[in-house]
Order: sequence, then structure tokens, then C-alpha cells
Amino acid sequence: MNYKEARVYLDEVSKYGSVLGLESMRELLDRLGNPQNELKFIHISGTNGKGSVLAYLSTILSGAGYRTGRYISPTLFSYRERIQVDGEYIEKESLACHVTAIAAAAEDMQKAGLPSPTVFEIETALAFLYFKEKRCDIVTLEVGCGGLLDATNVITTTLMEVIASISMDHTDLLGDTLAKIAAQKAGIIKPDTMVVSAQQKSEAAQVIEDTCKEQHCTLQMVDESKISNVHYGAEGQTFSYKTWENVAISLAGSYQIKNAALALEGVEALRKLGYALSDQQVREGLLHTAWRGRFTTLRRDPTVIIDGAHNPAAALELKESLERYFPGKTLYFVMGMFKDKDYAQVIDLTAPLARHIITVETPGNPRAMPARELAEAVRKVNPSVEWADSVAHGVEKALAMAGKEDAVIVFGSLSFLGEAADAVNEK
Repeated sequence: MNYKEARVYLDEVSKYGSVLGLESMRELLDRLGNPQNELKFIHISGTNGKGSVLAYLSTILSGAGYRTGRYISPTLFSYRERIQVDGEYIEKESLACHVTAIAAAAEDMQKAGLPSPTVFEIETALAFLYFKEKRCDIVTLEVGCGGLLDATNVITTTLMEVIASISMDHTDLLGDTLAKIAAQKAGIIKPDTMVVSAQQKSEAAQVIEDTCKEQHCTLQMVDESKISNVHYGAEGQTFSYKTWENVAISLAGSYQIKNAALALEGVEALRKLGYALSDQQVREGLLHTAWRGRFTTLRRDPTVIIDGAHNPAAALELKESLERYFPGKTLYFVMGMFKDKDYAQVIDLTAPLARHIITVETPGNPRAMPARELAEAVRKVNPSVEWADSVAHGVEKALAMAGKEDAVIVFGSLSFLGEAADAVNEK
């Protein structure tokens, strides 16, 4: 296959959805020579913040001279964004080559009467093959969904697990209590490894602590009471944490302070594992970390921000950030959600803040909530709402309404933010 043919193949496979479980993934990797066994991993799970923490740690490691792989999902601006080495997207030629090998292995599995791999399993195998090809020193690996039964959890060479903030999400797949969800997230923890965790609610914290004891792991948990001297800002922020004084980050959003503190706990664990990370390299890595789609400012006059607040916990963080950064400012929302998310609670938290709300439908995704249906749900909380027939049209409407001193907030499912950003740039 060439690159175009490989992308067509991946698009075709994606139509068959995804399932949780490791048997098919293990079979596929076994047929590909188990490339994951030759890599070292930082495995990252959690509900909100795992992508940001991955960005912090991978930027720090790359800046310190370690060849660092990144595997993330979903992506906003390019398909190849999900697999990177030192910030560079996977090369088209390598993608085509590895997908050709994976497709052949998948076909052999079908001939043997075995289930065909899902698109996420194929993409994860692709990442492992590419990271092996590039001889990565370490790989920062983001869980797709949950942890215990996620395709990424086939790895056995983990150095450190990172558990970002855990909250209620994917309850149909992961469980209907925080403890059950935490058990899935903590399912990535391997024996005798280093574990760092965000400060969690008591039910989740207990599960993580119990799992670490069972697996004989060392646990470091963020102590939010040690976060001090915080200066918030939409263009940059500073804070102190434990012995780290006046740390600067470029990522906006009040929640990024806690994410950066978790990354600092990760740094301390990596140092214990023998990684040479100087204070200067850590500070420069935190400052230069970029993570588009997480309270990212796209323009001024009016201010336009995109944010992936797709569940209640993230919506609460978005609400707090808007109230902190834009007190008294007139806000216009462009909002798109998946119908399998708790969109009602997201609306309850955010909709009262907006002068006017425009709902859109994430294109090309069967999970997307129709814009008209989402508008009716919003109307129960804020009657000033309308729906748009496309993401670009929704952005255009919001920009036409907003004055130079106002702010347009585009948020919800990460999967439409890239298209929204393109629409803003075109204007």
C-alpha cells in the first residue's frame, strides 16, 4: 500500500467500531513479532488531563535528549498527529509500510477464524512498530478507553504508570461507580513499577493505593495543598509546587496547574529510575509544552478559545477557567457533544455563562448528537440558543455576533475542534 491506500484501509476498518479486550491485540502483535517488547513505556490513564500530562512529560524527555515516542487519541488536526517521535508526526512512508504488514496479519487472523482487529488495535500496533523502527528510548503511551481492557495494556515493559484525574465517564463501559471506574484506570499498573497519581477523590484514591500494594509498586500522589503562589492567565501561568518554585507553563486553563504538578511528580519518579533530567530541562520542557485543544486561544478581537470539555468534570474546569479569566465578559458558545456523554450535566454547568449558544454536530461520527437535538437540550437551561448545519457555519455565526471585547468559546467533543479551528483561521 501507499499512504493514500493505507488511509483508505484504516477508514474502512474504523466502520466496524471498537471493543474492549486484549486477546485480539495479543494475537495481532504476536504475528508482528511483538515490537512492544523492545520498548520502554510511561503508561498514562485517567479521565481528564492524561493528554496534557503526556505532553508535559514527552516534551521534557525530548528536550533532555531522550528519543521519545508519543501515542495519543483522539487527534485534532492531522491523522498522523496520533503517533509522534520528538514532536514529529509519523512519516507517510513508514505508516504505509507498517499498515501493509498489519493488514496482512489481520487477513491471516480472519482466515484462521479469529476476530478481525479493530482500528484502535491496528493503530496501536502501528505505533509500536514505528517506535521500534525509530529506536525510541522511551514511549509516552495514552490509554484509549479505561485501562485494564484497553488495547494499549498489552505492554509488559512499563517503567512508570501515570493516573490523571478520575471522574465519572464511559459509565456504560467502565462501571457505574467511581470505584469501578478507578479499578479500570488502575488496571494498567504492572508489578514493581513506579506509579504517580493526581490527587483523587477518596473512592478512587483507595483503589489506586490498594492496587499499588497488591502489585508491590511505589506510589507518589499529588498533594494539592503544596501548590502555591499561583498566577493564572490565558497566555501563560506560574505556580510553585513543593520544592519547585515559580514554575512557568504556557498552557492555559486553571486545571493545567494540577496537570503540571502531576508531571513534576512524574519527573521525580523518572529521576529515581535513573533518567537524567536537570531542573533547567524540566522548566524549559514545561514552558515549551504545547497542547492544542485544551483551552487554546486561536485569536483576539474577539478572543476565540477551543477546549475539549466533553464530560462533566472537564465542563466544571472550563466553567472555572472562564469565570477566572473572563469575569464580566460577554461569552458566545459553539458547542458539539457526543450523545453517549452526560451532555445534560455539561449543559447545566456551562450554558448559564453564555449570552448565546450555537450547537453543531460533529461530522462523520455515529456517536455525534444532532445539532437540533442538542439545541433543544440547551434551551431548557438557556433559551438563547440556535443550531447550525455545519461546524464552519456555527463558528461563522458566533464570530458575526461577538464584538471585539467579547469571547467565543468552542467546546465539547475533541473530534470537531480541528475543523472549528480551520474555520476560525479562514475567517
